[in-house]
Amino acid sequence: MQYTVLDRSGLRVSRLGLGTATFGLAPDATVARRMVDAALDAGINYIDTANSYGNQARFDRAGLPAAGQRESAEEIVGAALGKRRDEIVLASKVGEPIGAGPNDRGLSRTHITRMLERSLRRLRTDFLDVYYAHHPDPDTDTAELLSTFDDLIRQGKIRHYALSTYDGWQLTEALLVAANNGIRRPVCHQTRYSLAKRWVEQEVLPAARHFDVPTAVFSPLAGGLFAAGTAGRPYAGDARWGGAAFSEQERDLAGKVAELAHGWGIPSSSAALAWLLAKPGIATAIVGPETVEELAQLVPAVEVLLAGPQLEELDGLLPPQPILWS
Repeated sequence: MQYTVLDRSGLRVSRLGLGTATFGLAPDATVARRMVDAALDAGINYIDTANSYGNQARFDRAGLPAAGQRESAEEIVGAALGKRRDEIVLASKVGEPIGAGPNDRGLSRTHITRMLERSLRRLRTDFLDVYYAHHPDPDTDTAELLSTFDDLIRQGKIRHYALSTYDGWQLTEALLVAANNGIRRPVCHQTRYSLAKRWVEQEVLPAARHFDVPTAVFSPLAGGLFAAGTAGRPYAGDARWGGAAFSEQERDLAGKVAELAHGWGIPSSSAALAWLLAKPGIATAIVGPETVEELAQLVPAVEVLLAGPQLEELDGLLPPQPILWS
């Protein structure tokens, strides 16, 4: 496994991270606990979860236990870690809706502090290594948000904070607010990025690189599009969240990637991950396998080093659309 440092913190994370968005569903709780052990044994030390993962009704699937009958992803991770807590960089998030109440969402100081206490209990730990603002909250002032995180760091309940799914201008604003108020800056930024989803190349990634903010990537295989045997599953891609299944264009792209990867003697997943990890500023790719065997197939991608012409071939398959200014 290879590792990189998050920002200037000295905190080293594996270049592959283990995502837990569907823990409790696929994989189920038993397999998920085995997967955490397998990830640690493979050198993966970054585990990414959230207070909204796993047992929310929007995750329900036909034939699987309903929300109220499932453990949350945080509970599963907490039970799986046991005595191995010190081996990992544990990240969770706050901000997505977790109930019907008016304050059961967002990034207010009240909600963040309440949710952190619950996350710590579920994860069976007394601190988080990284705590993310899951999404921007237009109702919470940026200075208020960052000061809340800063206070939690001072209290020892989190070591670092980070931002997720922020636009480039929002990330820039947060960095300026932190600098102007003497607040620690976010240790990283998380965004969706893959060979099939490249819009972040237009604004988000340039902003992160300009300010030297490392980027953690979720859905690096486009929801299983580039993972062998998963693209045809009923809940592949955005269908797992109630969205659309893969489009014809996406399936065509997957076929082209598979053809190139076959010629290079590697799986499609390795080609897609190696392409992404070669991009400047990318710290870690957060994968979400459904089985321990799938995880084992993904780990070798970290050691794949594609040559310049190979990267250019992948780049040319589906270039990002240019921004059209009105």
